[in-house]
Amino acid sequence: MKQETMGPTRVPNKNHEDIPGNPSTATSSKVKLRTNLDDGKGLKVLSEADWEFWITNGYVIVRNAVSLEQTEATANFLWEFEEKDPTNPETWYTAPRAEMQMKELTNTGMVEVYNHQMLWNNRQSPKIHAAFADIWGTEKLWCTIDRANLNFPLRPGFEYKAFIHWDYDPETKPQNVQGVLALADQNDENMGGFQCIPELFQTYDTWKLTQPVDRDRFKPDTTGFTLTKVKLNAGDLLIFNSSQPHGIRANLSKDKVRIAQYISMMPAEEDNEALRQWRINSWKNRIAPQGYAFPGDPRNWEQTKYSTAKLSPLGRKLLGLDRW
Repeated sequence: MKQETMGPTRVPNKNHEDIPGNPSTATSSKVKLRTNLDDGKGLKVLSEADWEFWITNGYVIVRNAVSLEQTEATANFLWEFEEKDPTNPETWYTAPRAEMQMKELTNTGMVEVYNHQMLWNNRQSPKIHAAFADIWGTEKLWCTIDRANLNFPLRPGFEYKAFIHWDYDPETKPQNVQGVLALADQNDENMGGFQCIPELFQTYDTWKLTQPVDRDRFKPDTTGFTLTKVKLNAGDLLIFNSSQPHGIRANLSKDKVRIAQYISMMPAEEDNEALRQWRINSWKNRIAPQGYAFPGDPRNWEQTKYSTAKLSPLGRKLLGLDRW
């Protein structure tokens, strides 16, 4: 493939070159996160109980966000992309294809695929869009262009430490949310999956007063806090506030694999033409984001094996190809 057909790979916004976070959208939205239901816009997917849980705990689960047929198809594709057999653990443990700058993510099973049709099918699911619209109070959203995860049981030589972190400095009060779609059941606390600390989310402003001035702004001292290990069924979408300390828990199971896709949305920046064009190019030419936590796939399979994903009318707006 000729280099010129791939277009520029550098995202115009450089806020993620040396810190975590997904560079396909802004680090912080100009639109503030919705804080109450007094705006008269109602709720499309979340219940009022869901909303109260979200505001209080900093995360919420949207059950059955996509069909089991769709999650199974996506999971099967991820196994194919990784050249691994779900029935044969001997195929699961291989050296990383590319070096991860964010060392803590090494061996956590990140799948470096970003623009395949299967991923876009889930992103443009109307229920997923409606859930994020409930959170933001606007339907005019862009989705993140993010990857997936196959988190295998720990084995000698393929260990990682389950760590709690923020992808955005909470001191900046980021107006952002993140999300993960379960592509297989994650009801065993011993298998890898999402964990967080709602108590620290709630008490951050007072907690920080007890911490050293030179503390790591992205990795809190979690002494004294209890981790919440969130259980999900295949098809469930977890949305969490970017001020929520979170992480992947260690997969201590014998043979269970955590399978997930990272999906989030934030208000569209339709006046940011450089970022809009980068997003369109990323979709059209299957280009991965670049950043501290995104090494990409050195095989370039997205460019050489797969075609540009077909988008629904909703998907075209979520990308930025069509304007809201």
